[in-house]
Amino acid sequence: MTTPAATSPPATSESSWPVPDRTTNLVLTLCWATILAEGYDVGVLGAVMPSLMAYEPWGLDPLQAGALGSAALFGMMIGAMLIGSLSDRLGRKKMLITAVAIFTTTQLGAALAPTPEIFALFRFLGGLGMGGLIPVAAALTIEYSHPKKRSLNYGLMYSGYSLGILVAALIALATVEHLGWRWVVGFGSIPVLLIPLLLWKLPESLETLVAKDKHSEAASQAKRLGIAPFRVSDWSVATESGEKANWKKSFSVMFSGPFALATVGFWIALFCGLLLVYGLNTWLPNIMQSAGYELGSSLTFLAVFSLASAIGGVFIGGAADKWGKKIILVTFYLLGALGILMLMFPNGIVINYLFVAVAGVGTIATSLVLTGWVADYYPPYARATATGWALSFARIGAIVGPLLGGWIASLELPFEWNFIVFAIVGAMAALFVAMIPKKAKTHQHV
Repeated sequence: MTTPAATSPPATSESSWPVPDRTTNLVLTLCWATILAEGYDVGVLGAVMPSLMAYEPWGLDPLQAGALGSAALFGMMIGAMLIGSLSDRLGRKKMLITAVAIFTTTQLGAALAPTPEIFALFRFLGGLGMGGLIPVAAALTIEYSHPKKRSLNYGLMYSGYSLGILVAALIALATVEHLGWRWVVGFGSIPVLLIPLLLWKLPESLETLVAKDKHSEAASQAKRLGIAPFRVSDWSVATESGEKANWKKSFSVMFSGPFALATVGFWIALFCGLLLVYGLNTWLPNIMQSAGYELGSSLTFLAVFSLASAIGGVFIGGAADKWGKKIILVTFYLLGALGILMLMFPNGIVINYLFVAVAGVGTIATSLVLTGWVADYYPPYARATATGWALSFARIGAIVGPLLGGWIASLELPFEWNFIVFAIVGAMAALFVAMIPKKAKTHQHV
């Protein structure tokens, strides 16, 4: 089962890139807005976690709270494969809009949930949409981006994810003590209003249209978008011999000689990266409360964490395009691990804000750019399959993250252990990125 997470852009030379900037910017902006909405829904649980655990009618213990955090992630793991696969058949635009509809409407259900079990059910259902949105938005962004700006645009698009978490933290900071956690969760349903705009403005993937032999429809859309020249061959994905690749051929290349070690490195590094992203998103405010900070200050840490990662994603994406992905990603994973570790010491609050910012850049921003590298590493006919499987494996890390934080809390260990464990995971991510070999020159066609 494949996802469209990383299909190849047209194989034109860089000097004759046919997509005008206005089209690239349109796709980038609309995908950014949907990822912003998803970031809110992902970050809102961490923003309300202290209030949720203090909610007397439910009486949650740390492990139960961690399980609530993982409910959406189980849905995301399934949604990435299910919606990603359906988008190849039904169209990426349709499935992106479907994904947005799913995760926004289910947020309202979670806000009104009478029991933690119903809350978890709605979070799981919302996760189906959240998981499905990521590969489709990534595919569209990569497809319509200039080869020299692919990592930068990827980072720009995913800055919406971090900003969405920031918005969740700010709304919780302003309203949770007065309105309660239900209102904060319910605000996540407002982006359903994006759907009419997406129906009107978002273009369908030209690669999808060409793959379905809808050449006249693809040519008509390319004309509307100002893409010239439009050649069907530029928007098709095939093996080096020119034949259409089947699932088996695409899957086998991941474990062939030149790519086997890279596949292991990508899978485990992304596992560690998403464990950090979702573990810290869920537990950072609670951990900082355990360290002696008040609720308001604890939520501010989540806001700083998210804002820094949004800015950092753009910077790291640009730096990766300029100086090379491997050295940049290893460096920032290590810096992120160091930032996490330094939070265990009794620093002043400004210094801790700095370390939280470094942790945000070294976890969320770095992991998102790493996902973009997967998209660029494998040969064109295997990119979708390779990226889909890497992300699906990484979802296990995303599920483990909230559970790991809950498990540490349930052991009643000193709060410093949270930072030690998460820092070790960050160092492991750097190690496995370092083991990824240089891409074979025969596949460096863009």
